[in-house]
Amino acid sequence: MEAAVYGLGRFGSFWAECLYKAGLSVKAYSRSEHPLPEGVQRCSEEEALNSELLFFAVSISSFESVLKRVGSRIGKDTIVMDTCSVKIYPAKWMKENIPSDRFMIALHPMFGPDSGKNGVDGLPIVMCPISDSSDERYKKMKALFESMHLSVLEMSAERHDEEAAYSQGVTHFVGRTLRQMGMKPTPIATQGYKNLMTIVDQTCNDPLQLFYDLQRYNPYAKEMRLSLQVAIEKVLNALRREEG
Repeated sequence: MEAAVYGLGRFGSFWAECLYKAGLSVKAYSRSEHPLPEGVQRCSEEEALNSELLFFAVSISSFESVLKRVGSRIGKDTIVMDTCSVKIYPAKWMKENIPSDRFMIALHPMFGPDSGKNGVDGLPIVMCPISDSSDERYKKMKALFESMHLSVLEMSAERHDEEAAYSQGVTHFVGRTLRQMGMKPTPIATQGYKNLMTIVDQTCNDPLQLFYDLQRYNPYAKEMRLSLQVAIEKVLNALRREEG
């Protein structure tokens, strides 16, 4: 199979390399000059938009504007997927800006360059159908991801975002908060502290824009933050009572 990755940022470069290692012929298009991953060939925008498989790997906040510009030019036989960390809005934008006869899947690889640095075997990838999930093209993509030894999870965009707000969303929120506190490695660190530092490192290695996008474009993120705030207040109130 031939795949194109549209966008060569931190995740796009990593994903292009994953696809190449899985045996695909991989091309990549980027408006900025990024180094090409191993085995990946640079291509024009038109070539990317007319490839057999097209993976958009652009920031959530820019995805709609990209689709408005290129959506109508995507090839009729191209299978179109995003890789955004939220799913309701990207799925909506794809349906609004890509001709309805194109085959579309809202996709979220639940890993990145840090969590996947030692390989992606067993890591989860979420498929949220936009076009008919009984279609052979959907089954072909599921089979591809399974051949990459990924754990394929199928669900609606709504369920994904609700669950992700309390898993990925809270993790990034806590990681950024701990970084703001100035937490650093220490020779007397317990294993629990080391685990927290791992969260800080992984979340803060990602672009700050991703953190903002996760909070802004997941409709369940505000509820998560309020729940976290209430929980912290409950713990603080319990401490105040103990302190007298």
